[in-house]
Amino acid sequence: MTSSKIITAGVLVIGNEILSGRTQDTNSNAIASALSAHGVRLMEIRVVPDIQGRIVEGVNALRSAYDYVFTTGGIGPTHDDITADSIAAAFGVSIGVRQDAYDILLAHYGKEDLTDARLRMARIPDGAKLIYNPVSAAPGIIMENVYVMAGVPQIMRAMLDIVIGGIQGGDPILSGSVACNLPESALASDMEALQNAYPDLEVGSYPYFRNGVQGLSIAIRGIDRGMLESAIDKMANILRERGEEPLVNLPQ
Repeated sequence: MTSSKIITAGVLVIGNEILSGRTQDTNSNAIASALSAHGVRLMEIRVVPDIQGRIVEGVNALRSAYDYVFTTGGIGPTHDDITADSIAAAFGVSIGVRQDAYDILLAHYGKEDLTDARLRMARIPDGAKLIYNPVSAAPGIIMENVYVMAGVPQIMRAMLDIVIGGIQGGDPILSGSVACNLPESALASDMEALQNAYPDLEVGSYPYFRNGVQGLSIAIRGIDRGMLESAIDKMANILRERGEEPLVNLPQ
């Protein structure tokens, strides 16, 4: 049985360090994998600099387009950590040090080490809920359908593990593939026909080179196992008719 509603999400990656190439974004991949397993389709990933206007623009665009938005980065103690302020601006609410967030940081750092810089991490937009941070204590933020998480991968994944069970999901998105040694251009019309025959599935092609041999992996995704296996079988038979012996990976 398929879900009556497709649940969608967008990701907003925040930080100059990502755009400059100094830091590699691994968080988007982790979020995509977790959402897929939870039956949520990640539809868009945006990367924006540490500029409030750009963050506000991205948050508002994504939250109006998708069921959920996940942001990473910009909630630390330094001057360029402006995500919390940007979330407040996006929702048109005030922001300030909140007692529950202050108490969390006080318990973690102690009074002497709770510096003004660290106290920035207790500034929470009005009306937001907190995301527990088991790694470094500084909480994330939930504002309606927007989940604001840390940029440090270890901390982000800990937060993601906590929030993922609390969002509405659908049937897990299954994935299978058919691989062959034909070029992508030789199968373009066949893949288009397959996509048209199975509009509820996603058909994508990914060329590769292994040991000097050109190949093609045709990935097929969807939530209906029977439909998915039928599409994979049909693609495999097309390849056999072309003289290929396809490598078939059925969804687990």
